[in-house]
This record gives sequence, structure tokens and C-alpha cells, in this order.
Amino acid sequence: MQTNGSNRVGLAESLAPAGLGRAATAILFVLAGTAVIAISAKVKVPFYPVPMTLQTLAIMAIAASYGSRLAVATVLAYLAEGALGLPVFTNTPPAVAGPAYFLGPTGGFLLGFVAVAAIVGYAADRGWDRSIPKLFAAMFAGEAVMMALGFAWLAWFATLSSGATGLGVDKAFAGGVAPFVLGDLLKMALAALAVPAIWTLVERKR
Repeated sequence: MQTNGSNRVGLAESLAPAGLGRAATAILFVLAGTAVIAISAKVKVPFYPVPMTLQTLAIMAIAASYGSRLAVATVLAYLAEGALGLPVFTNTPPAVAGPAYFLGPTGGFLLGFVAVAAIVGYAADRGWDRSIPKLFAAMFAGEAVMMALGFAWLAWFATLSSGATGLGVDKAFAGGVAPFVLGDLLKMALAALAVPAIWTLVERKR
């Protein structure tokens, strides 16, 4: 299975089970990826100023390992699971998954996950997954787009439990962006360190 137009072999492909066909391998990776994202969304780690989940860490690592096309397909499949009512998102339960969930406060961030997968995966397709600085830069770019989408949605378009629409700029930034910056920087650093390190181990065993 080739994960990008340049026919470059990505990290996930280099670790794929031997003997599986291209389609079967892609399906396996998508299913595994959606499971990892769903589980990571439920894992809350104590952190300052608020607890953090491992969801963005998982998405960035998957994007760096899969490449753009397969990473985007994986994130879209994950979002589809939530749209179908599966409790795969951080706040489900107590919130109920389904199409209406995307209209809530986190809808912009969920859309941003697709952007993260596309941007980081695109960088990986071009070999940036072997360089810590380049991979971190790609993850930072993906994070910036995700935060911008999430902030804009939360500020102006989100359907709130009170029935109002949008929190406004100040509250959206204070509640939806600022508390998560430090944790997300740490997760980007971990993913940017881990993927090239795994590549090094893979190359040594060849």
C-alpha cells in the first residue's frame, strides 16, 4: 500500500503485516486508527491549567505515520462513527453522539482534526516524519488551523446548552483556546519526538 502520490513508504506501511493486500491493509489501519482516537479521547491526564486528553496526540501521531490520504480517511471515519451515534467523542457520554453533536461547542475542533490529519500527513508524505524540527513545524501548523476553526466556531456559531449561539470572542478564547495551548504543545513535542525515533528503530532492523 502506498500512502501518497510520491510512492514514498510511510511508517505505518513499513510496519504493516506481510501478505495483506493493499485494500485490506488500508481498512486495518483505518479501523485501528479510529479505535486509537476514540480511546485517546476518553483518557484524561491531570495537567495545568485543565486536564487534557490524548486525542490530538493520537491524531498527530497517526497522521505522521499514515500519510495524508489514509490519515484523513481515518479521521473522517472516526467522525462518521460519532455521527452515527457511537460514543467515541470526549464528552459522549454524558452528551449524546449523533449529527447534532457537531453543532455544539466542539464542532469546530472536530472539523479541525481533519485539517491536522491533512497538514501533518502531507508533511509526512514528503519525508518530514523523519525530522523532529520539520515534523514539529507541521504539527504546529495543523494545531494552529485546528485552534482557529475551533475558536471561530465556539465564538460565533456553536449551539450552546442555553439555546444561545456562540460564546463571543473573549469567552471562546478563555474557555476553548488558552487552557489547552500548553498541553497541546507538549503533545506535539512528544509526537514529533516519537515518530522519527520509531523510524530510526525500523531502519536499524532492516
